[in-house]
Amino acid sequence: MPIKLVFLLGLALAGGASPLSVFGASASWSGGDRIVAVVEDSVILESELSQKVFDILRKLEQSGTPAPPEDVLRRQVLDRIISEKLQLQMAERVGIKVDDETLRQAVQQIASRNGMSLDQFRHALEAEGMSYADFTGQIRDEITLSRLRGNQVTSRIKVSDREIDNYLAAGGPTGGGSDGGSEFHLGHILIATPPRASSAQLQAAYERAMRVTMELQRGGDFKRAAVSYSNDSLALNGGDLGWRKAQDLPGQLAELVLQMREGEIKGPLRSPSGFHIIKLFGVKGSGDHTSTKTHVRHILLKTSEVLSDDDAKQRLLALRQRLEHGEDFATLARGHSDDKGSAIKGGDLGFVEPGALVPPFEEAMNKLAVNQLSEPVQSQFGWHLIQVLERQQQSDTSEFRRAQAREALVRRKSEEETELWLRQMRDEAYVEIRLDGAEAAE
Repeated sequence: MPIKLVFLLGLALAGGASPLSVFGASASWSGGDRIVAVVEDSVILESELSQKVFDILRKLEQSGTPAPPEDVLRRQVLDRIISEKLQLQMAERVGIKVDDETLRQAVQQIASRNGMSLDQFRHALEAEGMSYADFTGQIRDEITLSRLRGNQVTSRIKVSDREIDNYLAAGGPTGGGSDGGSEFHLGHILIATPPRASSAQLQAAYERAMRVTMELQRGGDFKRAAVSYSNDSLALNGGDLGWRKAQDLPGQLAELVLQMREGEIKGPLRSPSGFHIIKLFGVKGSGDHTSTKTHVRHILLKTSEVLSDDDAKQRLLALRQRLEHGEDFATLARGHSDDKGSAIKGGDLGFVEPGALVPPFEEAMNKLAVNQLSEPVQSQFGWHLIQVLERQQQSDTSEFRRAQAREALVRRKSEEETELWLRQMRDEAYVEIRLDGAEAAE
């Protein structure tokens, strides 16, 4: 039975949108290797496009989603490759790199999630026709893209206390209103518009969105339509947003969802990124919430042109050894940590709620026993040495609800801003498409 390999990456701050990457079996392609697109200073080859199309077709087949016509799918897949190329080029320009140890740990986690050792996982990949080098290359790119989006988008998002108050007043993350505790399984199609779209461009996008909406209301398959027409990052996943609370959605979408019946389609809905079409696949309630607060402290070293990833790790390992020999954590944090806000408190971050910290930090923290020191942990902010001081169980308190609200607002803003950022990047780049019948510079 073919294996399904799943790797879930966090996007910067807690609750950030996370792309689900499913790597199907590979297949060799023996056609002529012509150039199908030029993206700034790099090219996309026919073999690369054909391989990606094959992988997407396998994924659509596994999920039961009907595939669109081949020419439509090829253009959608090509658009995704172009977006990834542009992001990887930007990551290289701003100095974002994934070291070998981080990559090894990521692959080890994927192997564990599939119930295998690293050697077993490598053999399973080879049995499915995918080389280990190709797989690790894809994982390195996934991590790079995640860090870039965290650096360029999510790390800049701010949530005020007033926004949290308004969010909670509107229903909150834990059932403050009649629908606050419900979750909605949603599909989404975006017909995108440029950041400074002309009236003609807006009209053309609206008319296209209306045609797609009418097609769906006549019984068209939503996921197939998303693969065919949608311009957002989840298009090739059938536009599936998964389960969301209404408050986790942009305001206009949230208002629509609360009025919708299961199976209903709504749209087009205008936003700065374009016209949206949504479908409500299902609704479910939610139960009571409990959580664990963690009292944690850390030492942060930020990388720079002077301090490389390897140097930061080695410095933290040296500090870890000093701590194991009895030196005081607070003293070392005050003398070495680049997190000035916590350094003056001996690295103490106080009690933190679930979802309040960036995913790599929180995942490492949650694995630690009380008083245990972590190995060096990398996030978009740098390298951390972490120690848990205490844990406390708590019920669904006001503080917990506010933490959940902050997480939901960050996720909402992150998704909105990421889509706009990706569209702007594409609009400002030189891209030449050389598909049959579509040769043009953008």
